[in-house]
Amino acid sequence: MSFTQPSNPRGAHRVAIAIGSNIGDRQGNIAAAIHKLRSIVAIDRISSVYETKPVGFTEQPDFLNLACTGITELAPRHLRDALAKIERQIGRRISVPLGPRAIDLDLLLYDDLVMRDDECTVPHPGLSSRAFVLVPLAEIAPSLVDPLSGKTAAELAAAVDRSGVVACEGGLLTRVRRDVQESRPQVALSLNRAGITGVKTLIAVDPALSAQGTALATLDIYADLDAEHSGVHMSRFSQDLEDALAELAAGESTSVDQLALALARRVVDSQHAERAEVQVRAPLALERITPASALRTREFYTMLARAVATENFSRRLLGVEAEGMTACPCAQQMVADYSRERLLAEGFNEEQIAKILGALPIATHNQRGLGTFMIGADAPVDIRTLVEIVEQSMSSETYDLLKRPDELFIVNKAHQAPRFVEDVVREMLRYAHDILAAHPDDAFVLARQVNFESIHKHDAVAESCSTLGELRRELRGEPGVQHTTLEQWLNPVRESVLP
Repeated sequence: MSFTQPSNPRGAHRVAIAIGSNIGDRQGNIAAAIHKLRSIVAIDRISSVYETKPVGFTEQPDFLNLACTGITELAPRHLRDALAKIERQIGRRISVPLGPRAIDLDLLLYDDLVMRDDECTVPHPGLSSRAFVLVPLAEIAPSLVDPLSGKTAAELAAAVDRSGVVACEGGLLTRVRRDVQESRPQVALSLNRAGITGVKTLIAVDPALSAQGTALATLDIYADLDAEHSGVHMSRFSQDLEDALAELAAGESTSVDQLALALARRVVDSQHAERAEVQVRAPLALERITPASALRTREFYTMLARAVATENFSRRLLGVEAEGMTACPCAQQMVADYSRERLLAEGFNEEQIAKILGALPIATHNQRGLGTFMIGADAPVDIRTLVEIVEQSMSSETYDLLKRPDELFIVNKAHQAPRFVEDVVREMLRYAHDILAAHPDDAFVLARQVNFESIHKHDAVAESCSTLGELRRELRGEPGVQHTTLEQWLNPVRESVLP
């Protein structure tokens, strides 16, 4: 191994990189490569696109080639590794030498560095002889010098046969050369959120939560945007998602909150954002046994995740939505009072009436309820525990598959535990206090209940959130405990600077 030091060994380094593709969507592959390349190189020049004949192994499709120059802070070997990672992400696979490839990223020059070893060779070995490299490089950087030959890119390009290199017109040029999002907007205002919603993708989940081991997740992905840029790079969101999925798959993680957090961190980096936020929804199916007939069934719920990330801070929440039912205490009390009056009129005494009313379920109107519970904590939480917290907080759980004995059981159970929408939220928090006893005080909990009213034309909702420490203090009877809001917990730095 031998190398000579570049003229500016510290700080920013000027590099030249060649990009090529000859299989699949060649234009799309190159455009994706440049988008990803911007996260490691501040690209300042991109050449025209050239259609070129293959060299060496000629029995393959023609290539699209271009060159770009820019500044990087990465060391040569780290840059080479980053280029190889981009190649793999876009779809390059092991092939015959000089064979077909979805994408090819070659480090041509790195300052005036000369480096020769098995891992990294600079300048690129083919720089001085390959027209498909020299022609685009000479177009954008004619005065760049090859430190081995001492000749400029223009001089080297003039000496090679360029008959197999033909410039392309339009199309890809506008896709990759002009980065409109980087321009200053006409109205220079910053935005709290810009992004994409309703993105669907398959994610791996614990087989206990899905028979197929996968679930169709829906994601909302956002970044903040400063006043100096017209827009966020929408295509980068999707690529960040694919990268986060690949990263978690390699680590065998199946947690939706880990996915949300990994994606938020990538968005901060790729969008050069101060803050990114990701929300995820995905269905899950849990095995259940009906309460009276003991039939095996699967009940469906929704996993929730939310994460925010900045360069130096991140937080995530994991949660569930579950359906159930509630019985109205107010109407039940009115029915009980009416029944008492009727029984008195029929000649029953108070002792008999109390015995009758205690033995029979008292009628009331019912609601289908949708409960949500989320916890923000570093320690892992079993998603089934969260489902249990929600279901047992309502008057009764519900099932898709029910026989008549099950219906009787559920109706009786619900009417023996009437609850207002507010009661359900309080029950969730009480159960969470007991079940999450091992979690620290700074963990965060959120409980929300919506009752879809049966006799009103409106719905009822209640919600509460706090840190576990605040919840513990309040349940001990401490007065005046102030609850941390969700936005305060997710954005403590932002909240602290508000007047």
